[in-house]
Amino acid sequence: MSRPRNLVIAIDGPAGAGKSTIASRLARKLGYLNIETGAMYRALALKAIQTSTSIDNGAALLALAQQSSIHLDPTTEGNRVLLDDVDVSQRIRQQDVTEAASRVSVHPGVRQWMVEHQRQMGLGRGVVMEGRDIGTKVFPDADLKIFLDAHPSVRAQRRVKQHEEKGIAHSAEAVAAEMLERDRRDKTRVESPLVAAPDAHVLDTSALSLEQVIAEAERLVDEILNKQATSNSQATS
Repeated sequence: MSRPRNLVIAIDGPAGAGKSTIASRLARKLGYLNIETGAMYRALALKAIQTSTSIDNGAALLALAQQSSIHLDPTTEGNRVLLDDVDVSQRIRQQDVTEAASRVSVHPGVRQWMVEHQRQMGLGRGVVMEGRDIGTKVFPDADLKIFLDAHPSVRAQRRVKQHEEKGIAHSAEAVAAEMLERDRRDKTRVESPLVAAPDAHVLDTSALSLEQVIAEAERLVDEILNKQATSNSQATS
């Protein structure tokens, strides 16, 4: 695959569709920054827990966000998530933060603050940004938009496997129920609901391996590069 520079690649989709894994792998292959928007919401949710701030109080959460420092530090093993300069990469993956992050993300003011923060992070560099409203809200003019999806049962099975690998015990039924509730909140929120952008490439990953999804994403990147090369050639001829 060619090595493009300064493309913006947006990867959206529901929980368990494979966004984080695909975005991380694709960013490493391209030498790009991988911006995990979900990790940023998790960091704010963690701070709300730490400060006993109500996750249902949008105004209080916005004020908390404005007083916080949330950064992603790229490493060869993936991003370190820094909250007020403290590494919270592991803590934000725990169940209480996962549940809180979903509720934190529904507040319009919080989402607007996050969008501006995320846009600043992506300026002037090649990025692969994953989340739930990247192609529709954060970077509506992204060079490439991919919407990953999968059958709810497949997504739940993937999440259970992730929990098991971390030594966390959760029943498949409980995970499926939590995921369906997360889907409902994401799709019905007023600010930037979860939906595929009209010009997004929708990939159903239910029956695809990780390598197959990566290969398709790489093919889409090369397709864009070839179009750009053809356009530049015609402009100079």
